[in-house]
Amino acid sequence: MTEYKPPLNDIRLVLSEISDISRLCDLPDYEHVDVETVDGVLEELGRFAAEVVSPVNKIGDQEGCSVADGVVTMPEEFGKAWDHFVDAGWGAISQDPDYGGGGFPLAIHTILTEMLATASRAWSMGPMLTAGAIDCLHTFSDEAQKEVFLPKLVTGEWSGTMNLTEPQAGSDVGALTTKAVPQEDGTYRIFGTKIFITFGEHELVENIIQLVLARTPDSPPGTKGISCFIVPKYLVEDDGSLGERNDYRCLSLEHKLGLHASPTCVISYGEAGDGAVGYLIGEEHQGMRYMFKMMNNARLGVGVEGLAVAERALQQASSFALERRQGKAIGAKAGEQSLIIEHPDVRRMLLTMRAYTDAMRCILYANAAALDLAKSHPDSEERQLASDRAELLTPISKAWCTDLGVEMTSLGIQVHGGYGYIEETGAAQHLRDSRISPIYEGTNGIQAIDLVGRKLKMNEGKVIRDLLEEIKDFTASLNQEGEEFETIISNLTDSLQAVEEATVWLAEKGTEDPIQAISGATPYLRMLGQLVGGWFLARLAIGARSNENVGDADFRNSKMTVANFYAEQLLPLTRAQLGAVTAGSSDLFAVPEELFST
Repeated sequence: MTEYKPPLNDIRLVLSEISDISRLCDLPDYEHVDVETVDGVLEELGRFAAEVVSPVNKIGDQEGCSVADGVVTMPEEFGKAWDHFVDAGWGAISQDPDYGGGGFPLAIHTILTEMLATASRAWSMGPMLTAGAIDCLHTFSDEAQKEVFLPKLVTGEWSGTMNLTEPQAGSDVGALTTKAVPQEDGTYRIFGTKIFITFGEHELVENIIQLVLARTPDSPPGTKGISCFIVPKYLVEDDGSLGERNDYRCLSLEHKLGLHASPTCVISYGEAGDGAVGYLIGEEHQGMRYMFKMMNNARLGVGVEGLAVAERALQQASSFALERRQGKAIGAKAGEQSLIIEHPDVRRMLLTMRAYTDAMRCILYANAAALDLAKSHPDSEERQLASDRAELLTPISKAWCTDLGVEMTSLGIQVHGGYGYIEETGAAQHLRDSRISPIYEGTNGIQAIDLVGRKLKMNEGKVIRDLLEEIKDFTASLNQEGEEFETIISNLTDSLQAVEEATVWLAEKGTEDPIQAISGATPYLRMLGQLVGGWFLARLAIGARSNENVGDADFRNSKMTVANFYAEQLLPLTRAQLGAVTAGSSDLFAVPEELFST
């Protein structure tokens, strides 16, 4: 398996030209951060990911994890990497300084997530879930809870999770039945079973802080009756030391397609009969709202997973193509085998992987930057605009990027040919590891429904109109950039028109008959992601022309080629989805249900 090489020039260019890192560093919350400091952090982070985390990737896939008597065992190297992670303080980089954090922009945490996940998807799940727990507690818990739990979570000495899913509920969280029984001392006793709990049990840290959704007595049905509780693995004493083990137990681990060393747990609360001690976060019956705060940032993080596996697959496929000789390329000397990278179809596959990887990075970094602006911009109107843009980009970040992660890792196997299908090269692991991400944190179909059913309606449709108008104005401005942008202008214009048609149709049908609009939600999300990706790549190509601080001339010039390739060969897929968006639901329900069983 090819070891991970941090794509620092790509990261720096997108951070500069799409995230506008200098603008973020000027925000009130980030005045202690400057571009030079960020650049130094990227260097050290890249070194850490490559030298400490990347070597555990294949080990984790081969060794996996196991459970016996409720104790989960993971590869020894995972624990060593976690200890280095804590010692280096990487988990704290973007957290609140009041609780030991470094106070860097979320955009930098997004890069942290990318590098760790590219180095080892399975290992990176622990830090990513912990960051989500920190965010939920920081936003909604009281100060006493923050003082007890946040400092250790920020350092990474403790880890965090979220417990939503139950066997009978799946994505229908409102169907959960876990109970929270109030006690005289103000705590609750938790009883129930949760499934698919990532990093729900392990021995890498001193304590695990479970955030558990449960129902208090006489709660209303559905999501309105859900509350959120802190349930630590070990109770915390008044002096901060760890006390007795809480009453919950890992019953089993799921045997999964990929991410073998990331423990996916079935956890039973109240296994001993007393119930697990839990502490209510915020107000009763607000648990779903609180958890969505955690899930929205987690959705950005999961989208980054799509980018990460695509980047790793691209690096491996490129390395293989530069070494593997097979066949005779057109024009090559007789009797000599050519490197496969000399064959046009291999070049097409590699450029497809490169273009989509660049586009994903642009969308995800833009989403993170919008969240930073929404949090810290001094002007309330600007904060709202940034918040709206982040809301619109989030389902694209999560769904479009994770779908592409699966597709690009599959394409990486194709570049390897038969060697990609065997485990020896490691290419197959990337595909196996990628497949869960379109399911995590709300399936991609749910993300599409959210986009069409809620996001398109924000501010009476103004949020999506503003985005499309911005793309239209940018496309018009490309006439000033020279003839080399003609293909980009033509295809961006056509793709934009297709998305505008689809958006109008969905707005009309969503009012008349919501099932018609929802039936076209998934292809619409694909359309919008495809368009936004092309827009960002064109912006990146322009920025690369003048940004002499990043890479050499060949690297910067390649961004024009990538943008042009994307516009010519991938952007036309936008219009190709229009028919699927506007087809409605009639064909979907025309086949009798019983025929699906034959």
